[in-house]
Amino acid sequence: MTYFFETYGCQMNKAESASLEQLLLARGWTASEYAETADLVIINTCSVRITAETRIHGRLGWYSALKKERMGEQPASNHREARPCKVPVKKLTLVVTGCMAERLKDSLKIDFPVVDYVVGTFKKQHFQDIIDAVEQNRDLVNLEEDSVYSFAPLSYEPGAFQAFVPIMHGCNNFCSYCIVPYVRGREISRSADEILNEIDMLSAKNVKEVTLLGQNVNSYRFEETLSDGSVHLVDFPELLERIAVHIRETKSSIGWVRFMSSHPKDVSDRLIDIIAKERVLCRHIHLPVQNGSTAVLKAMNRKYTREHYLELVEKIRKRIPDVSLSTDILVGFPGETEEDFEQTVSLMKQVRYEAAYMYYYNPREGTVAFSMKDQIPMEEKKRRVAKIIELQLGITKEQLEQRKGEKVLVLVEAESRDDSSELLGRTERDERVVFKGDKSLIGSFVHVSLDELNGNTFKGKIM
Repeated sequence: MTYFFETYGCQMNKAESASLEQLLLARGWTASEYAETADLVIINTCSVRITAETRIHGRLGWYSALKKERMGEQPASNHREARPCKVPVKKLTLVVTGCMAERLKDSLKIDFPVVDYVVGTFKKQHFQDIIDAVEQNRDLVNLEEDSVYSFAPLSYEPGAFQAFVPIMHGCNNFCSYCIVPYVRGREISRSADEILNEIDMLSAKNVKEVTLLGQNVNSYRFEETLSDGSVHLVDFPELLERIAVHIRETKSSIGWVRFMSSHPKDVSDRLIDIIAKERVLCRHIHLPVQNGSTAVLKAMNRKYTREHYLELVEKIRKRIPDVSLSTDILVGFPGETEEDFEQTVSLMKQVRYEAAYMYYYNPREGTVAFSMKDQIPMEEKKRRVAKIIELQLGITKEQLEQRKGEKVLVLVEAESRDDSSELLGRTERDERVVFKGDKSLIGSFVHVSLDELNGNTFKGKIM
């Protein structure tokens, strides 16, 4: 039997899709190249922005037409994308999971009868039951929620040399604009032993880079019971140190460890020291600031001030001089004045991020900010985000220009899309570089000189 995935949104969704794929592969299923020919389609959804949900609505309309066609209720029509023109008539089971499934679990099947199963955050233990039902050509009547989120033992895409490792799930922060705590639930951390076991499994598959995932990784906390019966609290710095030592002692294939996302309020001195000390930890930190105004940060419920954030950046750069920093920036938040906005501009100029993900406020029903007064007009939000995008493009170019001439270690990721004789790699600072090389190098580490800059991508040569 065959399956097809559509995955939207964050890296956690990608990891969860990979773990579900492992279930299917273990049962002898195979991936279908196209949705049209699959027995089972799983759409892993995102709810962070309304545009993500709107896109899913369009896809569900497309699947509705496909399902009718598959059952012979209508002839092939122009609604389909460029795919094989002959579609076998057989049953299609459609599952919607992820954050949108959790948010709209009571209404999604009513609004879109094409959906067979809606699997929210705390129903994922039922995927084995769904697979059983599809294999046996029967329907499941009821999927009960579990009270506790359960982590999959392995989140791995077949043949990959990079992998995501979820270490915690959920969020307790309740930023006033964010829907994540409502659809992901409260924070729960995975045991350190389970995480190390997954790293061992990935090492056995010759994985070269892992990214530790969580809605807020540096709030990781796990209470483990020691042999004498006492309880020891493992925090994120200790987890990172354990992972680094374990990789070193087991002579693992894993050469780089990344993590995301981190909340500035939870970055401790000890965490900075561990990153500085352990070379397997990449010199790149994604540190979302969201806004440069303390007044707006307070309205966002971010729990830190502009001054605290800038002190943290200074501390990180002093302790890890070769670090690169990226961030998230949200403008147009309700009540954000022009002065507030200019504080964000000045913070960007002061910090000089290597990269930034910039967006304007997108109201999400159910969050505190949705009903706030002084909503910013769309035209103004677009003006503000356009201004900071232009600013960041200039800063990024200047930051990258300073790197020209350096010799760096690169993980070769793929063949270049623009030139089949070139390879695309990434540095530990999350910079892209293309260079001449044989395809056999994909998935390995090489030393490359950073010779030229084309846009935001270096051109170099293997040393």
